[in-house]
This record gives sequence, C-alpha cells and structure tokens, in this order.
Amino acid sequence: MRKLVVWNLMTLDGYFEGRKPWEIDFHNLAWGPELKRYAEQFGEEGDLLVFGRKTYEGMAAYWPTAEDEDKIKSYMNGIAKIAVSRTMTDPGWNNARIVSDPIPELTRLKQEDGKTIFIFGSAALADSLLKAGLIDEIRVCVVPVILGGGNPLFKPAEAQVPLKLLESSTTQSGAVILRYEPVKA
Repeated sequence: MRKLVVWNLMTLDGYFEGRKPWEIDFHNLAWGPELKRYAEQFGEEGDLLVFGRKTYEGMAAYWPTAEDEDKIKSYMNGIAKIAVSRTMTDPGWNNARIVSDPIPELTRLKQEDGKTIFIFGSAALADSLLKAGLIDEIRVCVVPVILGGGNPLFKPAEAQVPLKLLESSTTQSGAVILRYEPVKA
C-alpha cells in the first residue's frame, strides 16, 4: 500500500503563499543545504506527484526550463504527475495526466504497489483529501517569517484533526521541518 504525503512550506503565521498567487519568495528564507537534500530525497522516495490546477500550472511553467537544481529538475520533469482539474484538457508537461475527481483515483492508486505519492503545494486539494481520510502524512517546513496575510495552508474545518509527531529537525536558516501523521479514530 502506498502512502499519500503532503509537503509544503509555510510561514510561522500559517500561510503557504502571500496575498497573490505564487507569492512565495519567503521560501528563499528557508532554502539551504538541508532543505535541498530534503527536496532531492523526494525524487528517491516518490514515484507520483499530485497537484491542484493552480499549483500544477505554476510547476509546469517553471520546471521544464529551470536553470538550477539539476537533480530536482530531473525528477520533477521525469516523475509521473497528476493535475487535478475540471477545466484543463491538455496537461502540457512530460509524463502528466489530468484527473477531475481525485478521491476515487487516489483511493485506487494508494492500493497499488509503488512508492510514495506526494502532493506539493495545492492547499485546497490537500484539505479535501485530508477531510476524506486519504492523507497518511503531512510534512511542513515552517519558515521563520511572519507574512501578515495570504493564503493559509490549513483551511477552516468543522472538526479537529489530531496529529502524531513523527520527526522534527531544524535547518541552519532557522526553519523547522515537521513530519506528522493524522491520528485515525
């Protein structure tokens, strides 16, 4: 059985992007050798990336022509990808396909043999999958900055989601990487 893991960077006050889409320059405050190694490990651990439409479009625009991070660029462009969208018709990125209803598709894919399935960014998608009970792990890098506003990583919910801490580590930049597992009732 495969794991479905959410990965994101988040400001101390809970935002994964600023007030405008793709306003993520705060990521530079956390980037360094530890986070680079962590990001490179995703390509070894996973074999499928899942994105909501907005995140997918941004990633598909960036990674094919990225000039840095050769190892990360290689796996980002080579790994299988799913764009979750009801409006897209052409994924336009290597090894990608479109899925309009992610819950049955990811339920099926989790039952298959394979490596970890990662969701990068895509807070609304991650929220819907967390509420559906499909998320096995949440990995968050808390960036040492208070943004003051933006798009929150965690959306309002009607119930608490208890989490079990699996691991924590700090980087030279002062960022904190946290790994949590939702506690199943």
